[in-house]
Amino acid sequence: MSMKESRRDFLKKSSMLVGTAAVLGTSMIGCAQEPEVVIQEPEIPAYPYPCCEFDLDRVEKIGYEGYFENGCCYGVAKALLTELSEKVGAPFTYIPAEMFANGKEGYQAASLCGAMGGALGVFGLVLGPDDARALTKELNAWYTSTPLPIYQPEAPAPVQTVSATINCLDSITAFMTAAGVERKDPIRKRRCGGVTADVARKAAELLNIHFGFMAPPVVDEKPAEDQLAPNEYIGEADGFGGPVKVKVTMDGDKIAKIDVLSHGETAGVSDPAFSTVPAAIIAANSTAVDVAAGATVSSKAIMAAVENALSKVK
Repeated sequence: MSMKESRRDFLKKSSMLVGTAAVLGTSMIGCAQEPEVVIQEPEIPAYPYPCCEFDLDRVEKIGYEGYFENGCCYGVAKALLTELSEKVGAPFTYIPAEMFANGKEGYQAASLCGAMGGALGVFGLVLGPDDARALTKELNAWYTSTPLPIYQPEAPAPVQTVSATINCLDSITAFMTAAGVERKDPIRKRRCGGVTADVARKAAELLNIHFGFMAPPVVDEKPAEDQLAPNEYIGEADGFGGPVKVKVTMDGDKIAKIDVLSHGETAGVSDPAFSTVPAAIIAANSTAVDVAAGATVSSKAIMAAVENALSKVK
């Protein structure tokens, strides 16, 4: 009996139990056999758990709104789990999105972007280890090559930036520097809400493709000059292992995006150049940026290729 429970309440509950037992035909007084209690357990499917077709527009919207409720990690998880709970049911109905709230602000250490953490957590629920790692690699590559934010329902972002890594600090610093805003600025908050929506949508798209709900997009990795949009330009320069070819997308007089189309640089050694130099050029809107440590030749080749592309801008 609880210390806060009165003797009268306790006896009343005891009487109710005795009455219930009598209705069931089992006497609780002087009976040698305890009444049998049957607990109905929910049916949990085998792991990995079933997936569903995601409504990309809905996921995007829920993700954005979720960011302002409990942060980026929560926003992405809520967007994906809402669809899974409604369309699949258990076990997703028992997984609270709030368990992802601790991913806010790079898990309180400006480390992994919380939006990515929410997506990768859901990947681990519906995909086996090998498939989860494969889609994680795809999502990582998208995050570090795509100008973000894309989704901005309230007002357009002043700039879009590409993060050199999937870390919160790198991602948010690149944007704040390019936009000239502080961390508490509403523009920065809308940006992170947009990135939350963008990651949720991309994660849902990758899952839809993986499970056959939609076809993968057709990507022309080496577009011909005559296939370029009016604001896209191809540039080329010699690197350590041969030509480095890039596509530069302009937004007015600003560099909006840099795609590395092809190169022959040494894998591993040149990776720091390709992961940091394009983002630095976009953030500075200039090719006068620092080279990546240990990849000087590749870094300079990227800069020269971008300059070659910019020379074609009218």
